[in-house]
Order: sequence, then structure tokens, then C-alpha cells
Amino acid sequence: MNTRRRTVLTAGAAALATGCGSSGDGDSDGSTTPKTPKPSETSAGELTRTSGVPAGGGTVFKDRKVVVTQPTAGEFKAFSAVCTHAGCIVAAVTDGTIDCACHGSRFSIEDGAVENGPATRPLPAERITVEGDSIRLG
Repeated sequence: MNTRRRTVLTAGAAALATGCGSSGDGDSDGSTTPKTPKPSETSAGELTRTSGVPAGGGTVFKDRKVVVTQPTAGEFKAFSAVCTHAGCIVAAVTDGTIDCACHGSRFSIEDGAVENGPATRPLPAERITVEGDSIRLG
């Protein structure tokens, strides 16, 4: 009997996780967040060019699960794109916050701190290297 219950709970959790992570490519929400550059637009190992991250905003790289921000001109930061509330990939960067469309959490582009819940933990920082016009993870 407990096995059946675990199966049902596991299936329910899988459905919930799938629902949280299936935000599509961002086109349906009217987001103006730039798309990840095509491989032909970046060099090997490069995440993006500095021109791909707007000053005062940021860019979500859903396939790499990272968001790169530029809080002030020339200052680049990176955070995990996985929302600390329910594991959704954040959808966009707008008006100085990194926004999760699943439940409305918003995080600061400065330090990943929670600006609006239900998330209670900040987005973890990611390491990036900026050399010239190139931004690389690590």
C-alpha cells in the first residue's frame, strides 16, 4: 500500500517539476530578453558577447541555466537561472530584477537577493570571466 502511495506522489512531483520548468522560449510572454546568441555569433566556449547583455538589465541563458546581468555599464555578474522557490528556470530580466514566471519571485540584478517572494533564498552566484567583448562561464 505504501508503494502505491509513493508512486502517486512521485508522479505528482514529476508533473509539478515539468510544469515549473516548461516556460518555453520566452516568446509567449512578450519578453524582450535577448535570446542566446547562435553558435556562429560567439567563439568556442563563449557564453555571449558583452553587447548581448543590456546595461541595467540582463540576459537569461536557459540552456546553460545561468543569467548574466550588467547592473551598471561595464559591470557583469552571473547567477544561477534556477529559481530557489520551486526550481523553475527564470524567464526574463526586467526593470532591475530577474523574474520567475512560475510563481512571481523576483531577484536583484546586483546580488541575486530576493526582491519579491515566494522565494526566500537568493539566486546563487555563478563565476564568469569577461575578457574584451567575451563573456565565458568559469
